[in-house]
Amino acid sequence: MTTSAPVVAEVVRAVPLSPGMVRLTLHGESLRDYPSTRVGDEYVRVHFPPEDGELVLPEVDEDGDWHYPDGQYPHIQPYTLRRFDPETAEVDIDFVLHGHGRAGSWAARAVPGDRLLFGAPRSLYEAPGSAARQVFVTDATGLPALGRLLEQLDPAAHAVAVVEIADASHRIELTGPDRLEVRWVPGRGNGVAPSAITEILRGLDLPPDTYVWVAGESGELRHARRHLRHERKLPPAWYDVIGYWRHRQEEWLEKYEAVDAATLAELNALWERTEDEELRRDLYEAGLEKLGL
Repeated sequence: MTTSAPVVAEVVRAVPLSPGMVRLTLHGESLRDYPSTRVGDEYVRVHFPPEDGELVLPEVDEDGDWHYPDGQYPHIQPYTLRRFDPETAEVDIDFVLHGHGRAGSWAARAVPGDRLLFGAPRSLYEAPGSAARQVFVTDATGLPALGRLLEQLDPAAHAVAVVEIADASHRIELTGPDRLEVRWVPGRGNGVAPSAITEILRGLDLPPDTYVWVAGESGELRHARRHLRHERKLPPAWYDVIGYWRHRQEEWLEKYEAVDAATLAELNALWERTEDEELRRDLYEAGLEKLGL
């Protein structure tokens, strides 16, 4: 259930960025007063139309909660707002095209006039103000957030970005501070081969005062976070590890839904065992692994 005003936005442009990504520019008059976080990785939960029909709009009750008609709950997936412009009432959303999945398939065939719906944004990036250097490691799904984050860095900042992509042709232009180093790792991760993200992190120099931002496939990032927290022993404020997707998600969901209610309750109760957020994640991830998840 959502408690912010719904934004209905219409596609006005579709621009291919690479063989693996398309940028949709969407317009909606309510975006002129949109409560953007202005943070580079801000994202929204996008509500998609059904595969064979028009966008279904929810009813909004007096408390601001959204309610869909029975049997018409939409496909929902989080996406980064690559650009937000209140003056033109536009946002850009970049979609990875991987040949499957409801969202990517919709984006691949989107034309002007097609509509999406989303609510208020959230953001997770919060680098310490004292960070002398920022390191970004991601796969293609993190490219939209990475692009905006780099553009918003102080021009004097020192930044390193390493991106694994399905193919060398999937490179896109990244701009940022003068001291920006960009490295592409083609043919890894992104559902085409084992991810290199943790391997990349192990090979990076991370001196003190370096903030690390990592995004990508949730299973791989379990190892990446363990490396930063337990092997590198970085303080929690100096890294963010954000799962953007899950490989073979339908299979994972089937296994998760097959777990009995008592075991799931025990798993979720791990979040209540301590107020240390990183320790809670340690406990929860260990619980998932114990269940083969």
